[in-house]
Amino acid sequence: MSFTLMLVDLAGYVGLLLWGTHMVTTGVLRGYGSSFRRLMGGSLGTRTRAFIAGVIVTTLMQSSTATSLITTSLVAGGVMGLAQGLCVMLGANVGTTLVVQVLSFNIGIVAPILVVVGVLVFRRAERSQFKNLGRIAIGLGFMLLALHLVIWTLQPVRNAAATSSIVPVLASQPLLSALVVALLAWLCHSSVVVVLLIVSLVESAVLTPAAALTMVIGANLGVTIPPYIEASTPIARRLPLGNLLIRVVGCVIALPLVPVIAQQMALIEPDAARIVVDFHTAFNLVLALIFIGPSGQLTTLLTRLLPDPAPSDDPAKPRYLDRAVVGTASVALVNAAREALRMADMIEAMISGALEAFRTEDRDRARAISRTDSMIDRLGFSTRRYLAEISGQEMNEEDSLRGQEVFAFTINLDYVGDAVASIMVEFAHRIVRGGQSFVSEELEQIEEMGAKVSESLKLALAVFMSGDKRTARQLLERKKLLWTMESHARETYFQRLHESRVEIGEGDDFFLRVLRDLKRIHSYIAAVAYPVLDLGHIEQQGADTQASEPELNEPEVVSALGSGAQTH
Repeated sequence: MSFTLMLVDLAGYVGLLLWGTHMVTTGVLRGYGSSFRRLMGGSLGTRTRAFIAGVIVTTLMQSSTATSLITTSLVAGGVMGLAQGLCVMLGANVGTTLVVQVLSFNIGIVAPILVVVGVLVFRRAERSQFKNLGRIAIGLGFMLLALHLVIWTLQPVRNAAATSSIVPVLASQPLLSALVVALLAWLCHSSVVVVLLIVSLVESAVLTPAAALTMVIGANLGVTIPPYIEASTPIARRLPLGNLLIRVVGCVIALPLVPVIAQQMALIEPDAARIVVDFHTAFNLVLALIFIGPSGQLTTLLTRLLPDPAPSDDPAKPRYLDRAVVGTASVALVNAAREALRMADMIEAMISGALEAFRTEDRDRARAISRTDSMIDRLGFSTRRYLAEISGQEMNEEDSLRGQEVFAFTINLDYVGDAVASIMVEFAHRIVRGGQSFVSEELEQIEEMGAKVSESLKLALAVFMSGDKRTARQLLERKKLLWTMESHARETYFQRLHESRVEIGEGDDFFLRVLRDLKRIHSYIAAVAYPVLDLGHIEQQGADTQASEPELNEPEVVSALGSGAQTH
């Protein structure tokens, strides 16, 4: 075989190895990414539990890069502390070495079986979880097959003249070889692939153990660079930077000791390939033991190096819609949900501001509140466009349903903003015309009803984030309360109108329209409960008809379609 043809074959086999790794990672993320995200976002408690969670998740996903994406999104969103995130990444670094341990054994004979079984499962399965299991099996088969082919191709190289000249150079230039391999790991986005290639070169006698250990150190360094570069904000870069600094410290300490380490390990393990794999595990395990204790101090350092950015002058500009993670639906959906929560915060400020404007009869404040609606509309549009980009990726059923929930929630928040803005515009016009807004009794009833709407918004946020059915039922039950409050206020209004016209605020039935709009706003807010309770389209419409005016039909049908799609 000519040297050129051998290089072409090696390039193809390395590409097959990379593609197999990609299939395994995407299969795990698409099929079970949501479950892993919940596990990582749960209460990990101690640093040890966070470390163990990182080991488990990364071993199952076979990618520390994927674990880094999920953990970074949770840390940036405030769901997980930075110190906990660092412990998770220390566990992820150890977990990825366990994957190398398993794949380094001579199990290439099962590669064809995995590919065949994977293809059959992928083609015949109907549920997405089983399809992704098939994808994972195919990816593992490709990885094992590629490793076998790499070793077979390199067999003639061990006695070549070029080999005897290259190996001494690599051994004499440890820093250069480490940097070259770090660049390769950066390009591959996977230390698993690069370390397995190094193991293949050692098994083919192309590399000495000492040279191989140097390259393993470089691979551990290079794989930490992509997550740092791809992070879009200073807060999101903190965790990848911490992981990078930990590896840099490990490389600086370990590189000068490589000859001694290789010599000592050879006395324990005669197999050169096993020396490389065991060193890869020991390197990351030692770093974990060293840094799991002072992770809090490292957190302080990272916060100083990457402080919180100054808030944007434009509140409508998205803060969390990181397009670098659009391909990882379980992570991108978290970002979209965070923007939806920002919209909800703006809605809450609009409602409380509206009640204050009613009390003070401040027309400038009323107009400022109405202008907030355009910001909510822009932020909602950006979030829905981001969700559309996510939907272009293949997603499991759970992520698909979550995407529909976030989409429907942002639409309903847009409707709430429109309703509040409409009230404020009319209120400002009334003040300009010099009309009296509300008498004291009317203002008390509006404030009481507005307070209930604000409370329901907080419940809706809890339902949106946790999906708790008990809270969702509680939220829907409050619709009856709002209906009762509006009916009572309407009756007292007509009674006052009948008894004394002087006590009624000027300007016809503006008071009644405000009550009606508050009830309509509550209906939009309560719509988040329908997907959680898995109510059908007909049930939702029936409930809305009892508690809402006819004007509610269009927006609530949109919400019902969102929940109905999830039901099916």
